[in-house]
Amino acid sequence: MSDFNKKRAGSFWTILKQAIQSEEQDYTSGSIRRAVILLAIPMMLEMAMESVFAVVDIFFVSHLGKHATSIVGLTESVITVVYGVAMGISMAASAMVARRVGEKDKKGASLAAVQSIILALGVTVLLSITGVAFAPDILRMMGAEEEAVQTGTHYTRIIMASSMIIMLLFLINGIFRGAGNPMIAMKSLWLANICNIILCPLLIHGWGPVPALGLTGAALATTIGRGIGVVYQLWHLLRGKSIIRISAAYIKPVGRILKSLAAVAWPGSLQFLIGSGSWIVLAAIVAHTGHSEASAGYQIALRIVMFFILPAWGMSNAAATLVGQNLGANKPDRAQESVMKTAKYNAIFMAIVSLVFIVYADTVIGYFTSEADVKRYAVLAMQIISGGYVFYGIGMVISNAFNGAGDTRTPTWINFFGFWFFQIPLAWILANTLNWGPTGVFIAVPVAETAITIAAFIVFRKGKWKLVKI
Repeated sequence: MSDFNKKRAGSFWTILKQAIQSEEQDYTSGSIRRAVILLAIPMMLEMAMESVFAVVDIFFVSHLGKHATSIVGLTESVITVVYGVAMGISMAASAMVARRVGEKDKKGASLAAVQSIILALGVTVLLSITGVAFAPDILRMMGAEEEAVQTGTHYTRIIMASSMIIMLLFLINGIFRGAGNPMIAMKSLWLANICNIILCPLLIHGWGPVPALGLTGAALATTIGRGIGVVYQLWHLLRGKSIIRISAAYIKPVGRILKSLAAVAWPGSLQFLIGSGSWIVLAAIVAHTGHSEASAGYQIALRIVMFFILPAWGMSNAAATLVGQNLGANKPDRAQESVMKTAKYNAIFMAIVSLVFIVYADTVIGYFTSEADVKRYAVLAMQIISGGYVFYGIGMVISNAFNGAGDTRTPTWINFFGFWFFQIPLAWILANTLNWGPTGVFIAVPVAETAITIAAFIVFRKGKWKLVKI
C-alpha cells in the first residue's frame, strides 16, 4: 500500500473512531466531507435499528395466530398518528437546537430542548387518553373481527398508553442530533431494540417464573424496551456533560418558543402523514387490481425497500443538522454545500442498493416467499421501485435540508401535490384506465418520486430556506 493510500485509510479510521465516541462536534468549520461522515454513520445505524424494531415484533407475534398478527398491524396503523406528531415535534426541536448550537448559544439550545419536551407532553397526553379509552372501538373501526378485538384490546391499550414513551424516544433523539451528537441517539435506539428482542420471547411465551402473556407480553416488551431507551436518553440530558442541559429554570413554559416550535412541528407532522397516507392508498389499488397475490407481493417488496431506505434517511438527517448549525453560524453557503455533498453520498449509496435489487431481486425475494404468483409480483415491484432509488436518496436529503432550516412547510406542500395530485392519480390511471394492474402502481412510485425530487431541487436552489428564522 502506498503512503498516500495508508494516509487515506488512517484518516478514515480516525473519523470513524470520532463518529462513535458520543461527543458533540463543531460542524460549522473544517472539512464538510468529514462532518457528513461523522454525522451520517451513527444516523444510518440508528435508522437501521429502527427498521429492525418492527420486524422483530411481527416475527414473534406471527406465531400467535392470524388475530394477533392482525391486531399488531391495525394498532401500528393507528399509532402512525403518534409517529407523525413525534416526527413533527422532533423536526422542530432538532432545527431549533441546531440553530442555537450554531449561534454558540448553549443556554438557548437547552431552553429549546426543554420547551419541545413540554410541547410533546401536552399533545401526547390527549392522544394516550383517547387511545386507551376507545381501544376496542378503534379496532372495530379499523375492521378487526370481534374475536380479534377481544384478543387484542389489552395490546392496543398498552401501546396507546405508551405514546409518551414513543414520543420522547423520537423527540430526544432529534434533540441530540440537532446538538451534533447523533451517537447518543443511535445508542438509545439500539438499547431499546436489544431489550425488546430479549423481552419479546420471554414475555410472550414465558420462561421459569415468568408467565406466558401472549400478545399482551409483546406490548409490554416493546413498551419496556422503549422505556429503557428513554431512561438512557434522560440520563444523558440530566447529568449535564453535554451541550444540552436540563435545568429547573427552563421548565417554565415560554410562549414565544412554544409557538415557534409548533409552527415548525405541525407541517412536519403533516409531511409524514401525507407520505404514509399515500402508501396506504397505493396498497389499496394494488389489492383491488391484483388481489391477494399482488397485495402480498407488494407488501413484501415494500418492507424490503423500506429496510434499506431507512439507513439512507439516516444519512439525510445529517443534512438537517448541518443546515441548522451552519445557518445559526451565519454560513448559508456552507449549509448549501453540505446538502449537495450529502446528496451525492446518499445517491451513491442508493445506486449500489438499486443495482443489487435489480440484479438479485429474485434471490432476495426467495427468502421471504415460495409462492410463485406472490414472488412474481414481489420481484417485479422491487425491480421497478428500486429503479428510482437514486432520486429517492437525493430527494430525502433535500427534504431534510428544508426541515433542518425550520422550513417544514415547503416539503409538505411538495409532498402533498406530488403524492396526492400526481402519484395516486397516475397509479389509478395506469392500473385501471390503461389496465396495467399492479404494474401500473409500481411504475407510478419511481415516476412520482423523481418528479418530487426535481421540484424540491428547483425550490431548494432558489435559496429562500436560508432566510427562515426560528
